[in-house]
Amino acid sequence: MGFHTFDSSQADGLEDQTRFKYVSVDELLALFEPDEDSTVADLGSGTGFYTDEVAPYVGEIYAVDVQEEMHDYYRQKGLPDNVEPVTAEVGDLPFEDDTLDGAYSTMTYHEFAGEQSLAELARVCRPGARVAIADWGRAGAGERGPPLGERFDATEAATALESAGFEVERANDRRETFVLSALIE
Repeated sequence: MGFHTFDSSQADGLEDQTRFKYVSVDELLALFEPDEDSTVADLGSGTGFYTDEVAPYVGEIYAVDVQEEMHDYYRQKGLPDNVEPVTAEVGDLPFEDDTLDGAYSTMTYHEFAGEQSLAELARVCRPGARVAIADWGRAGAGERGPPLGERFDATEAATALESAGFEVERANDRRETFVLSALIE
């Protein structure tokens, strides 16, 4: 399966408020339950659309993206004080073991899904850390997001996370997306 990376020249499109109809901030926060002292990572942060929304609820947040152009856009837009941009692939995170209290991915799981990335995510998450994933589902219409052939369903994502050592607490397919909540054991 190929991996789709969002075209950074279309970054303005990521600032679209209609994205909240696919996953709201309240739903996202409920999936990984951070607190004001948590250190978390936004995996595939792009322009910081969801990073900005999560930042008030955590102590520190790493905005992880493979494209420096996305960080440039985010810096120009304005970073909250507790956000640190990190240019890296999920399969090669520049964090020490057990650094994160949580992590989340909004519409980017399909970009990094794979054994190496999930093992790396497990390595940097502390025992008890929660991970939330909301992504385009395989059963969706395909009018937005990556091509259908690059998407996963909730069961596939849950199986992959379980293989990496996570305990999946929730995995639901929805009309266009799936959501998943997992805990590192």
